[in-house]
Amino acid sequence: MKNLRQYKIEIFGLKNGDHQFDFFFDNSFFVEFKNSIVSKGKGSCTVDLTKTDTMITFHFILKGVIELECDRSLEHFDYPIKVNKDLIYKYGDEDKELSEDVYVITKSTQEINIASFLYESINLEVPMKKLHPKFQNDNENDEMIFTSLLEDKKKETVDPRWEVLKNIKFKL
Repeated sequence: MKNLRQYKIEIFGLKNGDHQFDFFFDNSFFVEFKNSIVSKGKGSCTVDLTKTDTMITFHFILKGVIELECDRSLEHFDYPIKVNKDLIYKYGDEDKELSEDVYVITKSTQEINIASFLYESINLEVPMKKLHPKFQNDNENDEMIFTSLLEDKKKETVDPRWEVLKNIKFKL
């Protein structure tokens, strides 16, 4: 967790107004998170922070590339990511999470570490079906094949002996 110290934002000394911070991530960032979906990648994150007397608003602009493994060929490929998200911290009596992007912190909070938020945002960009770019056009063909197989299955004729048995069932 030593490498994640660089993702801290000291909020205690910040004056009210707009501030901007730049962060970078690479493979060493993902090593800090065990059992990660993403293990390699690099990119940058610009954080626009607006501090007022009652809350702090973060606007994240995350750009980068992560390495994924193709579900079909098991080849590794680079997948571009771009994230625009907002995160709100309100001042209150105790630290708690109100929703996935709204938190309550106390006035005595010294710093906010955005590493876990960056990690979650990157992992949410991983598609359910990870296909190498050379298979992107094949994806449409797969859907056509699947639908034609469903249609063929519907067209199959049912053995007449089974139809007689179904009728007996309803008569009882």
